[in-house]
Amino acid sequence: MGRRLVPLTLDNLQDLPRRCRSCVFWELDPVTGEAAVKAGTSATEKEAWISAVLLEWGSCGRVVYVDDVPVGFVLYAPPAYVPRATAFPTSPVSPDAVQLITAWIMPGYQGQGLGRVMVQTVAKDLLRRGFRAIEAFGDARWEGPACLLPADHLLAVGFKTVRPHPAHPRLRLELRSTLSWKEDVELALDRLLGAARKEPALRPL
Repeated sequence: MGRRLVPLTLDNLQDLPRRCRSCVFWELDPVTGEAAVKAGTSATEKEAWISAVLLEWGSCGRVVYVDDVPVGFVLYAPPAYVPRATAFPTSPVSPDAVQLITAWIMPGYQGQGLGRVMVQTVAKDLLRRGFRAIEAFGDARWEGPACLLPADHLLAVGFKTVRPHPAHPRLRLELRSTLSWKEDVELALDRLLGAARKEPALRPL
């Protein structure tokens, strides 16, 4: 089984799930995002966001291919590029961290170690850029597919709550470049990113 992790660009944006290609929940503030959806310009706004982040900051995602079939992706960026983050009561994301925006693996390809490889790739990228952690806004009342990650799943794989909230806690995972981190945290994140076949922790937007 040949697998590749390729940086997300405008050229392979179409390889994301259809709903994710035009979702601007995180990329725009609530008012602007709602206006874009109503005007039918959300796909264009998504492309503009990716282009801007690539030009100003660099790679902000990875697409996973197995035998040239796109089967998953992860999206991440510094908090300055994630306008929606400021709308949460537990913001802001720490200045030494990058926000884990979303991630997804096709159900038929879960449990094959792809999540672990994905996280390893992202972690190496972020550590090289001088960041110390990944942070995410969790959904403590998660009931189904949404743009937020379930808080209990994040906690179960090693994230720690840094700002509690009954609905949207902010959680953090330290990116320690040690053997124990590679063995423990990345393996745990593999479960988060798709090892649970019946109830995947992360869903398409």
